[in-house]
Amino acid sequence: MNDDPRRYSPRAVRAPVGADTMEIDWADGHVGVLPNEMLRAYCPCAACQGHSGEIKFLPGGNSVIDGIEEVGSYALQLTWGDGHASGIYSFRYLRRLCVCPMCAPHSPFATRASIPRAVT
Repeated sequence: MNDDPRRYSPRAVRAPVGADTMEIDWADGHVGVLPNEMLRAYCPCAACQGHSGEIKFLPGGNSVIDGIEEVGSYALQLTWGDGHASGIYSFRYLRRLCVCPMCAPHSPFATRASIPRAVT
């Protein structure tokens, strides 16, 4: 695992209205690709996931991103089209969820695998 701090430092976040994918330009030059459907299904909040040690892929819910707010210097809070807004997505977690061609083979989204909370 690469521990370069630039790996988890976003330079730009793009989630255009009507798009089904969010993109993040990371300080290390990587461009992250994050489908809205995946972000919603892997929402890390307690209302979606409970308090267990794993984050499960839970399909459903509105996957339109209505708002993005930075949380401190470590995460994003997404507001979904149905008003759901309690998930805090750490930059480390967002990087783990990337499905760009380079990351896709290791992405949990490919198999809908559960993710240990330690990653978030």
